[in-house]
Amino acid sequence: MREGGNTAPPDGAPASGSRDTTGGKNLSLLIQLRWLAVIGQVLTIGVVHWGLGIALPLPAMSMVLGGLVLLNLASQLRLLLRPPPGSPELFLTLAADVIALTVQLYLSGGATNPFLSLYLLQITLAAVLLEMRWTWALLALASLCGLSLALVHHPLALPPGMREDFLALYLRGALVCFLLDAVLLVIFVTRISGNLRERDANLARMRQQAFEEDHIVRMGLLASGAAHELGTPLATVSVILGDWRRMPALRAMPDLVQEMEEMQAAVQRCKSIVGGILRSAGEARGEAPALIRLRSFLAATVAEWQGSRPGTALAYADRIGEDVPIIADPVLKQVIANVLDNAHEASPAGIRMAARRRDGDLVLTVSDDGPGFLPEMLARLGRPYHSSKGREGRGLGLFLVVNVMRKLGGSVAAVNRPGGGATVTLTLPLAALALPAGAQHGG
Repeated sequence: MREGGNTAPPDGAPASGSRDTTGGKNLSLLIQLRWLAVIGQVLTIGVVHWGLGIALPLPAMSMVLGGLVLLNLASQLRLLLRPPPGSPELFLTLAADVIALTVQLYLSGGATNPFLSLYLLQITLAAVLLEMRWTWALLALASLCGLSLALVHHPLALPPGMREDFLALYLRGALVCFLLDAVLLVIFVTRISGNLRERDANLARMRQQAFEEDHIVRMGLLASGAAHELGTPLATVSVILGDWRRMPALRAMPDLVQEMEEMQAAVQRCKSIVGGILRSAGEARGEAPALIRLRSFLAATVAEWQGSRPGTALAYADRIGEDVPIIADPVLKQVIANVLDNAHEASPAGIRMAARRRDGDLVLTVSDDGPGFLPEMLARLGRPYHSSKGREGRGLGLFLVVNVMRKLGGSVAAVNRPGGGATVTLTLPLAALALPAGAQHGG
């Protein structure tokens, strides 16, 4: 298969994972070209028949023009009702234009018509648009039509004064045809090449997205495995601490008892984090979706994050307005925590978070007073291992945030504020947090 020429997979289906619209755009260009052909033929027929006085079979040629108009209308309707076309359908479209041109040339002198070289326009477009086999098929069709016109055609009835000067008339017509061919090729090949470049850019984005999703899957497997491995030693430490707390000799030491209480709280915190990792990995069983109000969910998320980091200055502004019920998604909670963690590391003195609704979206903004993002970090926001903290292996927090938000149908934006610091904005459709139909009893 020739690289760059095909607009869709061989069967005409769109590329996996995304609807490839390149074929539709190219068919739209062919429709535009056919409208230009109809207008050009009308003008040419008028100039030749009435301007030069060369009699043409107007009824038959008008029928061909009417057929092209009907074909264009049908093609336009097809674009609206069906998926984008593949190479076979584009071949049939170009073949119809070749046959229509052949009939018009047959009615106006055949191979002696200087516009015979218009076949080159269709062949060139086929070479750009179609796979190799379809290009050769159209070349064979155009060649067969051109050769047949040399053998069979309707001769032109030239006025007596033009018969002696036919060569000069032919050369002028050939020059006009050459200019027309050149202009149309530049216009349409340039636009078709733009469609193909856009298609290639979309494929590159899809490959990058697939790579990032595979990276997330591998990280999820590692996190799940680590959570399983940590579960046993954490449970052992918890049991040992419980035994120590019941020992009379140790209970007689108030300072040691207090430290054991803090250790027990830390162990419980670790066990809660491990449980959250397993739930996010889909390993929790039999849990119905928890229905909660949006305002309560955000307040609890902020309180939990701040409670695990005593002394952290976090100013939270609730500008949600009308409250709505949502599913308490632990993944979204982790996304918010990651953004807050990044802001806290950049600005330990204090950070700010605001929540508001915009149309049907939840918009969360987290601001800090740190050094801000480096320009290359903003340009590659969400790429793994690109961090402004200058430490190896960092940058995974925003990478996960960007990809999880994308999976939920949302987006992430980051900017540096003019007065210093940075702002990260999370935008998420509230519909992504709605309870699925039929699951209302789970609330």
